[in-house]
Parts: sequence; structure tokens; C-alpha cells
Amino acid sequence: MANVKKWVYSFNSNKTEGNQGMKDLLGGKGANLAEMSSLGLSVPPGFTVTTQACLDFVSNANSLNDEIKKQVLDALSLVEKESGKKFGDSNNPLLFSVRSGARVSMPGMMDTVLNLGLNDESVLGLGKLTGNPRFAWDSYRRFIQMYANVVMGFNVALLESTLEDLKEAREVEEDTQLTAQDLQDLVSVYKTIILEETGIGFPTDPMDQLWRAIAAVFSSWNNPRAIKYREINEISHEWGTAVNVQSMVFGNMGEDCATGVCFTRDPSTGEKKFFGEFLINAQGEDVVAGIRTPQPINDLSKNESNKTLTTLEQAMPKVFGELVEVYTRLEEHYKDMQDIEFTIEKDKLFILQTRNGKRTAAAGIKIAVDLVEEGILTKKEALLKMNPEDLNQLLHPRLDPCVAKNIIATGLPASPGAGSGQIAFSSEKAHTMNENGEKVLLVRQETSPEDIAGMVASQGILTARGGMTSHAAVVARGMGKPCVAGCSQLAISYANSTLTVNGKVYREGDWITIDGATGEVIEGKVPTISATISEDFSTFMKWADEVRKLDIRTNADNPQDSKTAISFGAQGIGLCRTEHMFFEPERILAVREMIYADNVASRKKALDKLLPFQREDFIGIFNEMNGLPVNIRLLDPPLHEFLPHTAQDKLQLADYLGIDVDLVEDRCEKLHEFNPMLGHRGCRLGVTFPEIYRMQTRAIIEAALECSKNGIKVLPEIMIPLISLSGELVILKDECLDEIKKVFEEKQSEIKYKLGTMIELPRAAITAGEIAPHADFFSFGTNDLTQTTYGLSRDDAGKFLPEYVGKGLMPLDPFVSIDRDGVGFLVKHACIEGKKTNPNIHLGICGEHGGEPRSIQFCHDIGLDYVSCSPFRVPIARLAAAQAALK
Repeated sequence: MANVKKWVYSFNSNKTEGNQGMKDLLGGKGANLAEMSSLGLSVPPGFTVTTQACLDFVSNANSLNDEIKKQVLDALSLVEKESGKKFGDSNNPLLFSVRSGARVSMPGMMDTVLNLGLNDESVLGLGKLTGNPRFAWDSYRRFIQMYANVVMGFNVALLESTLEDLKEAREVEEDTQLTAQDLQDLVSVYKTIILEETGIGFPTDPMDQLWRAIAAVFSSWNNPRAIKYREINEISHEWGTAVNVQSMVFGNMGEDCATGVCFTRDPSTGEKKFFGEFLINAQGEDVVAGIRTPQPINDLSKNESNKTLTTLEQAMPKVFGELVEVYTRLEEHYKDMQDIEFTIEKDKLFILQTRNGKRTAAAGIKIAVDLVEEGILTKKEALLKMNPEDLNQLLHPRLDPCVAKNIIATGLPASPGAGSGQIAFSSEKAHTMNENGEKVLLVRQETSPEDIAGMVASQGILTARGGMTSHAAVVARGMGKPCVAGCSQLAISYANSTLTVNGKVYREGDWITIDGATGEVIEGKVPTISATISEDFSTFMKWADEVRKLDIRTNADNPQDSKTAISFGAQGIGLCRTEHMFFEPERILAVREMIYADNVASRKKALDKLLPFQREDFIGIFNEMNGLPVNIRLLDPPLHEFLPHTAQDKLQLADYLGIDVDLVEDRCEKLHEFNPMLGHRGCRLGVTFPEIYRMQTRAIIEAALECSKNGIKVLPEIMIPLISLSGELVILKDECLDEIKKVFEEKQSEIKYKLGTMIELPRAAITAGEIAPHADFFSFGTNDLTQTTYGLSRDDAGKFLPEYVGKGLMPLDPFVSIDRDGVGFLVKHACIEGKKTNPNIHLGICGEHGGEPRSIQFCHDIGLDYVSCSPFRVPIARLAAAQAALK
């Protein structure tokens, strides 16, 4: 028996077999249920079927093995003993909720069944036992509706429309206004519809119901919306989900019963206030479904839609006091803001779930800083709590307050930020419009998990129903997208694809704007302004800077980007791409003149026109980066980027050069390359036309001397790109040094500088030991290094790489996160070999990987000096580097 694998873990007041450290096996929900049971909280007893059982189920042709079934039966008997009820009994029935629970929260992505165990006999027993037949029949109709949807795959809209028809016939608005007889009749109609539509009767055997529900939840791990959610959030498909089978407690037995969701702090702002919503005489799904307007749990939770409703504190003061004690204890225990689900049955409080609450990035920062100040977290613990990618939410524009706004409606400020887009009324339409390059705003009555693809495709989400804890609100906050929920002024017609507000009709494709921080819905497109950095953010990032070892630079090609990066904490420029400076109309003609030149004199004439442009650009950047290093890559364009392609461009160039357009076309033909990414570019251009790199070197040094004369400290680093042979670097370094010497002599002044190379070809990485003695630094261009290592074009690979990732051939897109085994091996090898022959060499990375947290961890591990990334990713890199040091 000692060797029998454990598939099922019980949790109850007498025996709890798991804890919060077992999330990989029990899922987040199961681990927390076990932990709360151990803490002595009022948690309905139950058991968790493990994630390993899910993987076994999938590999076993979607069937449960006999040992899993035996352990489920053993655990079920423990729940019966604890509760004093019996599963399948007609007189005192034990009912279960069956819920999924992955190791990380995936809100709404998988399936849940409540009230499992009811049938035509036990519903009567439940009615007698509670003295409340209405409650019993309400629970039964809910069970049939959920089970038919989740387990039988039935189109539940057929049942929902029947419920709506019944309410209309009885002239009532709320489910709670239907009588026991109404609900009994509804159950009968439900079962008839299911039989007629499927040819299968609704199952009445409780054990059969349970086995099929467990199987359905395991199967839901691989439903389309769950797969999509994992792809978006980079969650492994290999983890599986646990199943939590928990005895039911009922919030729908009457006016002394309720169900709700609460947060220990405001999930939108991070403010230290107990916040939540509840419904009297309801079950948990009602709160998040948006069908009824939830009530606030206290005065702090009031908003425009619920301010007139009774709070939990007023309605049930004793229970509210217990909830306050519980939330305080849970937050201190888990050292984080908690999202808690609770049910009140006959004035008794039960805790159904707790988890670290989804929050906006701004709220996450504030919560982390506040928890440190309150002594609950250390600074290091706080830094590790935050996902670096979430900082992205803080760094993007908001609505310009100076611009007049035509506010047409106001809803709940469910997720901050602002977004404008063309109205789409379905997830499919939003996805299609986005694929066509249009900005989209998804407008729905309320969202459901099926809308995940449309939410991803949209600039923001607007719903007519739902509260601050609705599906739309929770998922939008997790995505960092603006959301306005519960905007009751909206009249949405899916049939006509129209949105009517105060008599005015808006159609699909019309522009509207939402402000998720205020709840405002605004007509048309409203301009935005850049985000501002809070004091809490500055404090948090200061803590990150105290522990990280890597310097963080930015990729910037102009003074504005440089200024932005400095405001986000950049410590220099790791990549200034000089070819990006040449695309303005007056410059592109001079560049084309240089390319078309067929002798050195003509080429120098064109370069003389470009020199002052380059010099002024560098002066602007050096001024912004006062005292910080600026790494400037010499010209490295694939040649085709600068050639004239349109007839108009060719005519313009012919006129500029004073030649016939036929000569322009003839030269274009001769310069054509079959594979320009691997063609006459980078150092190869410098070797054949050294005057180009001489001009750029002169521009850099003259700009540096000019700034230095004006009291600006300058630290230029000249980078020669696309080296594959040490001889290339030797030749071009000599050309650059000779030009620098000339400028110093002309100006009678000198400055310090570095001269190095970009390692972006496998041969350069392999022979780094030969190259390093001639370089002050290596900067790894991992974009090209990934292309040339894999033999992939990053511009085209997106068409098939997702399939590689989906099939497990690659764990991640190698252009997003560095391939440690291949590209990473080359980078590490180059560092080791380079240090051997040049111990003082400076090492950095400037590809897109320089702003990606897993790649930054790798850069820290191999001992690079810095990473460089786009300006808006600088804070992400700062935090990721800190976490790399702490881990």
C-alpha cells in the first residue's frame, strides 16, 4: 500500500492533507482550501483530485483509473462523516460543488458545477429538510442548467430563454420572485428540452453525476478558451487542473442567506479599503454573472449603481464582523491582497475560496509598498510579488484632460486606462477587425469566458451589465486593458448591431472611447497623453535598483526616445541605430545619392550632405543623456530599405541627381539582392566603402566635442555591426581610429570613447576569443543572432512559429524569449572566450530580449554588464533584473 500513488487529498476540520505549498499538485484553489482548513476557518469540507490525476485522465483516453475512483469514494465517505449528510440520500442529501483549480488562477476559463447530487427524489427531501421547497427547486433548476452546459455540452441558451419566458409570463423581473411551483414546472420543462434536443435523459444517479462532472472539469483544461488564456498568459499546457469537490453551502435558502466576493484592498487602486459585493438569497455564480445588481458589502464599496442598496454591514452586522476578522487574518497569513469568495447560510459564514487577488499594475505597486510599510512584507518579498510585465500597464497613455469630451454614459470604473476603438458587438467581429488593422472596442451586454479572444483583440471592454467583480472587470484588470462595466444606460441590440444611448444610435464600426478610471463612455476618438509616475512607483523601483546587478540601458534613435527612457530610469543607450536617422525626406535623397554613387568622389559629396544631419542628431541625444554612455551602431541597413521602390520615388531621385529615370531603374536592378538581410550590409558596407563609416565616426566625435565644450559630459561608444571575421573589425577599427585622430587634431581637443562590435552572427560568437582583443565591448544583437542561428526570418516566422510552440517543439517563441540552449549557448560561449583574451571587455545585450524578464534572468546568470531595451520596457527590465538578483 505504501507504493500506491496518492491522487486525492481531503480537507476538513479533522483531517487536512494538503497545504498552500502544494499548488503544483492541488492547484491554487485546492492548496488554499487545505490551508484555510488548517487555520481553523469555516470551510465546507471536501477533497481535491490532483493535477496529476488530470494528466493521467488525458493520457488514459479521457477516463479515470480505478485507483483514482477508489480514493474519491474514500474521501467522499470522510465528507459524509464530517457533514452528517449522505451523498445520494433522499432525506438528508449531501450536495457538492465541483470546481476546477489550476496552479495559477485562470478566472472563468474552466468549468464549475453547483448543487451536484440532486434528483427528483432528493429535491423533495431537501425541501422538507429545510422547510423551503422554493430553495430546493431553485437549486435543482440551477444544477440542471449548469450540468447540461458543462457536462453534457448542451446549448444552455435554450434553457435561459425558457427562464426569461417564464419570468415574463409571471410579470416578474428577478429569479427570486418565482415561486416553488414555478421552479418545479421549469425543471420539468428543462428536462423535456434536454431529452428532445439530445435524445438523452438528464442523469439521476448522483454517483454517475459526480464521475461525469469530474471528467468534464478535467476535459475543460483543454477547452478552446482555456487554451487561448494559457497562450496569452504563457501558462504551460502540461500542468493540468485539479478538481475540487466541496460540500455545498447555500446562499439561496432565504433572506438570512447570501453569497459574495470581496477584496482585502481595492483591486483597481490598491487603496487600503475592504471592498466587495454580495447578493442576498443567491448562489455564487449570480454575483459575477451580472444578472442582478450586486449590493455593496460596506459603505466603502458603494458606487453609482449600488449606492442606494443595503450593505452587508447593515443587513448582517454580526456576519460582517466575522468576515472582517477572516480577511484580516488571511491577508496577514498570505502576505498579499486576497480575493475571497464567501457564502452565508442561515446567518453562518463559510469561506469558499481565497487567492491572491487580480489587480491592476498601479494597485499592485501600491499594495506592495503599503505592505512593506505595514511590516507584513520585506522589500525583497515585495519585489518578488510583482510580475515585471504588469508594469506595462503603468507606462501607457491616458485621456488628455484638456480635450473636450462628449460623455454619453457612465458605468463602473472596472479597470483603469483609456481606450478608443470602433464598436464591435461580438468577440468574432472584434478579432476580425483587429486582424484587419482596425482599433476595436468590444461592447457586450456582459462578457463571458467565450469572449476571451475578442477581449485580447480590443483596446478596451464596455458592458451594459455586471459589477466590479464581473468577468469583464476581473479579466480586463488582469490584461491591463481599460474596462467600463455595468453601464445600464446602454441599450444593445445584437440583432441590429446597434448601441442606443439616450435615444442616439451608434452602429458597429462607429468610434467610441472609454475611461476605465472614471467609468465614462465618450463619443468618438479622444486624444491621449503619456502616463505619469506615482510616488509609490518611484519608491518601488528604487528598491529594485538597490538589489539589481545589471545596468539597464535603452534602445533609442532620437532625443525624444532618449528623454522618455531617462524618465523611466535608463542608465544609458545600448543601441542607437543610425540608419533610422536617414528616412526623413531631405535625408533619404542624400542617402540614395550616396548609394547610387559609382566613385569615391561622388560618394563623399553625398556624405558631406549627411554629415551635419548626423552631427546634429548626436548632439541632441548626447544632451539628453548627459553623462550616460551612448552606444551608436554604424550604418547597418539591408540595402533594399533605402532603394526607391515606387515610380514617384524613382522620378524624384532622377530629378535630384539630374539623370534619366531609366538610369535610376538600371542602378536599382544592379543593386538588387536576393536575400538583403544576409547581403551587402553592416561591416561589409564599411569594408567596401570605408568613407561611410569615416563620415559617421566624424559626426559622432564632432558632436561629442561640441557637447563637451558646452559642459555636457559625453561617453560615446562606436559599434561596428555584423562582424563575422576578426579581420573585418581590425580594418574598420583602423579606419575609425584614423578619422578620430584627424578630428582631435582639427579641433585641438579630445574625449574618451569606446570602440567595439556587435555579436550577431554565430561565427562571431564562436570565434569571440579572436575578436575580443580588438574590441572594448561586445553588444549581443540577439534578434539577428536568433535569425541566423535558426535560419529563420523573424518577419515571416510568425506565420508558423505559434504552431511549433503549440506542438511543444519550442517552449516559447525564440524571438520573444531567448533560446538558452542554442542562441544562449553562443552568447555564453562568446562571453567566456572574449573574457579570456580581453579580461576588461564590457558585455551587453541590445536585442529585443533585453526587455524580456526570462531573458534578463539569463543575462544576469551569465554575468553580462547591462541589458538594453525599448524606452517603455526600461522599468520592466529594472524589476526583472532585481528579481534575477534575488532569485
